[in-house]
Amino acid sequence: MCEQLEKVPQQDEIPPEFEDFPEEVQQAIIVYGKLGDRIIADVGYMGKDYTSLQIHMKILGLEDSDIFMETILRIDEKAIKKSNDQMKRERDKLKKK
Repeated sequence: MCEQLEKVPQQDEIPPEFEDFPEEVQQAIIVYGKLGDRIIADVGYMGKDYTSLQIHMKILGLEDSDIFMETILRIDEKAIKKSNDQMKRERDKLKKK
């Protein structure tokens, strides 16, 4: 993209690559993708289903990792907010009709 704009990328503007994150964060991102979703009709996305989380943590050899859990919870929080915002926009659009 910078080439098209004939602009030199600034180091602090370059988004991090997956490998740039600590191993526990990488593991959390991978596990988050494997967890099932909790979706309720007329409400939408309610977050991840954490029933299999302990199994994933055991497989990875994680006892009690604060960074791992914090990462999963933050990702889920953002996903829930995004879903709620999208549902609100869709409801508002229907109200206008």
